[in-house]
Amino acid sequence: VQLQASGGGLVQAGGSLRLSCATSERPFSTYATGWFRQAPGKEREFVAGINWNGGVTLYQDSVKGRFTIRRDNAKNTVYLQMNRLKPEDTAVYYCALDYGPGNPRGESYEYDVWGQGTLVTVSS
Repeated sequence: VQLQASGGGLVQAGGSLRLSCATSERPFSTYATGWFRQAPGKEREFVAGINWNGGVTLYQDSVKGRFTIRRDNAKNTVYLQMNRLKPEDTAVYYCALDYGPGNPRGESYEYDVWGQGTLVTVSS
């Protein structure tokens, strides 16, 4: 399975971006999907996750109320809508698939397939 993350870019603080994570592989809609990010000099951290049908979501505290994760299984795509962006949101964002039990999980080691990352830069 290959994941393609896109939608990153440069935005001013307070602005919005929508990231997409897509694949042409059929099993995509069976598994939970997560978004992670890694800022320069920092460890990769969980941002948001969604279960296979979109009924269960999980967010890191710092993005609650600003970011929304959703999925469109007909398009084999998961989205991360990011609003009210802050400079501290600057990072490379990665999407990943979890072949595990179903609900989204918050640790990177629990995810099995990773996309290549898309850079989000938020200027102050």
